[in-house]
Amino acid sequence: MADVSAVLVKELREKTGAGMMDCKRALGETGGDIETAVDWLRKKGLSSAAKKAGRAASEGLVGVATRGALGTLVEVNAETDFVARNDKFQNFVRAVTDLALDAADIEALKAAPYPGGGRSVGEELTQLIATVGENMSLRRVARLAVSPGVVVSYTHNALAPNLGKIGVLVALESTADPAKLAELGKKLALHVAAANPRYLDIASVEAAALDREREVLREQARASGKADAILDKMVEGRLKKFYEEVVLLEHIFVIDGETKITKVLEQAAAELGAPVKVAAFARFALGEGIAGSGV
Repeated sequence: MADVSAVLVKELREKTGAGMMDCKRALGETGGDIETAVDWLRKKGLSSAAKKAGRAASEGLVGVATRGALGTLVEVNAETDFVARNDKFQNFVRAVTDLALDAADIEALKAAPYPGGGRSVGEELTQLIATVGENMSLRRVARLAVSPGVVVSYTHNALAPNLGKIGVLVALESTADPAKLAELGKKLALHVAAANPRYLDIASVEAAALDREREVLREQARASGKADAILDKMVEGRLKKFYEEVVLLEHIFVIDGETKITKVLEQAAAELGAPVKVAAFARFALGEGIAGSGV
């Protein structure tokens, strides 16, 4: 097999959309001739991935993985729900989610070696696109870590263990018994899946979002005909309802429908003999934000 330059490999990748190792192999088999290598890839069915790259991919799976005080969420998209039920696709999402436990960000994850294939994660995805015949994308990754404490996961609408349509991570900071913390964390993760909070606490609400809400509430208050002198007080009073809708710690716990999340944490601390804090949470709903996904 002939030695090939990185420049040739790059050129062939741009022409075909095939993975780096596949391009290198093709050039080696064809003596470094680009056009012959393109044909070699086409015959192997590996150049078809590029043709699929423009098609919308809003189906797929969200994967979750935890390891003690560390957890990850990964969303991998495909064009149809049928592919989400494909064993090859599920195995890919599961493997990539496990790899994400040790990846700093999505680019590091794409560059990470994929188990057993001699390819990177990104190259393995290109190979999977060619094999399955649908456009796919490794869309986003979230990674939570806490010390001391635990990170707990929950999967809603699961198609397989740790693979589903909604994935949630909750990081609980505490010196309490990890097993008991995990029980609480699972209930809180279920709450996050159902209630879809946008922020952890009031302090983390974005200034722009708060300004927008205040303006809406101010217009509503003006329409009531009240005097200008009391409009600000009315607005601040109505912000409480806004916080109860978007801030996790201000939510009413879906498990019992009556206890505020902050009170749930206080009760847990008393029972477990140590303070319990929600350090962070993450929630991925499959396809949210993708044009045409309806999410």
